[in-house]
Formats: sequence, structure tokens, C-alpha cells
Amino acid sequence: MLWQVIPMPNKIQPRAHPGTVKVMLNDIREELQRLRAQHLYRTRRVLESPQGAEVRVGGETLLSFCSNDYLGLANDARVIAALRDGAERHGAGSGASHLVTGHSVAHHALEEELAAFAGAERALLFSTGYMANLGVVSALLDRHGMAFEDKLNHASLIDAARLSGAAVQRYAHGDLTRLEKLLAVTEGGKLILTDGVFSMGGDVADVARLNALAKQRGAWLLVDDAHGFGVLGAHGRGTLEHFGLQPRAPLILLGTLGKAFGTFGAFIAGDADLIDYLIQRARTYIYTTALPPAVAEATRASLRIVAEEDWRREALNARIAQFQSGAAQLGLKLLDSPTPIQPLILGDAQAAMAASEALRARGILVTAIRPPTVPAGSARLRITFSALHTHAHVERLLEALATLPSENVKPA
Repeated sequence: MLWQVIPMPNKIQPRAHPGTVKVMLNDIREELQRLRAQHLYRTRRVLESPQGAEVRVGGETLLSFCSNDYLGLANDARVIAALRDGAERHGAGSGASHLVTGHSVAHHALEEELAAFAGAERALLFSTGYMANLGVVSALLDRHGMAFEDKLNHASLIDAARLSGAAVQRYAHGDLTRLEKLLAVTEGGKLILTDGVFSMGGDVADVARLNALAKQRGAWLLVDDAHGFGVLGAHGRGTLEHFGLQPRAPLILLGTLGKAFGTFGAFIAGDADLIDYLIQRARTYIYTTALPPAVAEATRASLRIVAEEDWRREALNARIAQFQSGAAQLGLKLLDSPTPIQPLILGDAQAAMAASEALRARGILVTAIRPPTVPAGSARLRITFSALHTHAHVERLLEALATLPSENVKPA
């Protein structure tokens, strides 16, 4: 066999086509300037305290209405003690992926307890909700399949469908009649993706009808219940319990642990065969380091509190009802939400930023949510509540909101 020796060039040759990187440095600078000019530039607050009804930012104590710590567990002494004890028993990190040597007894126990709480055959831990969505969707769909998305779904669901390579059909928010028509004319693998509680509006998806459509049309249904799990339902089991459902095929539950549960991570709950399949095929599970076991121990403590202390949901619901009543008396037009997420639409980004800054001047922290997180023209104050808020806290918020210029508040 003759081998041809190909001389190597002395230096790297330019590529023949005139392609460039996607964004040049000058483009980045111009984009940052544009974001500042349009009041869309984002900055980070440096928190100097644990999460709570009151927090420290910039040396200032503020009454906070913008955390997802809905049940007030992020700084609970029992959860902290479990984290500390877990670190002493298991070390600071897991050291490997679940499929190598990173799956500890703490992870395994938490998965079993989450499955029992959610009413599922099995559960599988992921590092984040974003990774869980990417892992499930890419495991169930490929370029031959079709994903169906509510237009107001969380970014992780949207990205998961795009990255799977599947075709994507998006329907107007809550338009299940349109979804039904799309499902009826689609062949092959089908997966419906929806938030359980929509993170920027606080409204609840009609999961019962979605589940019926999935069964009728031979589709999977993935419900991202990041903002419902721990909060909705008589026992805090989330949007599925709210509708009297359990994670049984074709229904798949995603729950996150960094919101109502006050810790970190996420899980998928469903049929045993589905979970086993995800262990084999979900790349974001296979190829990442497992959560620290101490975090799993902290979450186990949090799960026991969620299951046992109904007063937290009762207190949370009382504060929501108090705020809704007070807002109505002030003529504020809230979106229709039964959850701790109570958005006040202000319209343009500048108005939202001005309102947020005005509240901070009165010692109240509420984040302005602007495009692209929400559609253009619907910038808002995303007001959220915790079980740790008191009646006096909510009254103070209402008093501050009453000082906002009325012309800035848009009808919902």
C-alpha cells in the first residue's frame, strides 16, 4: 500500500469563505449600549444576608417581595442543620457523576422520598431544572419528533425542544383548542411541554385537559412544576395534586428544589421504566457531577417539613388573599393568579424600572421584569410572597404601591 505524504503548511491558512464569529467585540459593545438605552440592561444585587422576609442589600435592610422561597425554608434552622450534618457525614462534594461513584445513600433516599411524596413510581435527581428539561426532552425526542409548546413556557422548556432537533409547534398561551388541532394532524413522536405554574404570570396550566389530550393523541406530557411543587394542592404536591393527578404515563413531572423547598436541584418523577430509560439516555444526567450529598440531606429535611407543616401553605395563602383584596381596593390590575406570583403590569421597561426604584426608596425590594423575559409591552413588577411574610409586611407593601403614579399601571 502506497502512502501519500501531504506537506503541512508553515502557518495556519485563512479559511476560503468569508465567515466570521457570530458576534464581534464591537457588536457586543453596541448591544450593551442598546440594552442600557432601552432600560433592558440587567445588573446583579449582592445579597448580604440569608433569604427571608427581610434581606440585606448594599448595607440596607429591605422588605423583600421577589424571592421564590415560597415556604420560607431557605434559612430554616432544621434544613441548615441537615446540610451541616450531611457535609460531616458525606463530605463537601459528590466527586463524580451518578453513574460513576457520585450516587450516595443520601441521593438514593431522597429520590425514594420524592417519588413517594409525588405519588410516582420513581424519581430521578438532576442538578437543576434547566438540565432536567434538557435531559428529558432530548431523551424522548429527535429530529423525527414534534414538540408542542405554550408560548409563555419557561426558557428551559423552549431551549430543550430546540436543542433536541425536533420540529417545534408553539400555541398561544393557554389555547388548548389550537393545541388539539395541531396534535390531530401530527404523526410520529409527540411531546407536549408546559409550565405547571407560569413563572412570570402565576397562572396555572389546565393540566387535566392537557393530560387528556396527551392520552387521546398518543403524546407524552412534561409538566415543569417549578413554581407549583410544594405550594399547590392540599398537601403541597403541586399542580398535579391540584387537579387530582399523579405522574403516570403519559404524564411526567418536573419539580425543582430551590424554590418552595429552599435548597437546590431538581427531579423528574414518573413511571419506573421512564426513569430507567432516562438513566440510560438523558445526557444532562449521565455527563454531570451529582449534587453534593449534603444538599440531598438538607432537601430530605425540607421535604419532611413541607409534608408536615400545613401552616406554611395556609399562611402563604392568607397573605396572597390579603394582597389581592388590598390591590383591588387600590384599583391595581393584577393578573389572574392563585399562586404566590402576583404580577402588576406596568407596560414599558422604563416604567417598571422606575416603579421598582420607587419601592426600594421606601425600603421594599421588588424586581422589575422586562423583555425578553416577558413580551414587549408587558414589563411588570413580579411580586412574590412567602409564608414568612406577616400581615403588617403586606400592608406596608400596599401602602407603598398606593404611591405609584396611577397612569403607569396598565390593565391586565
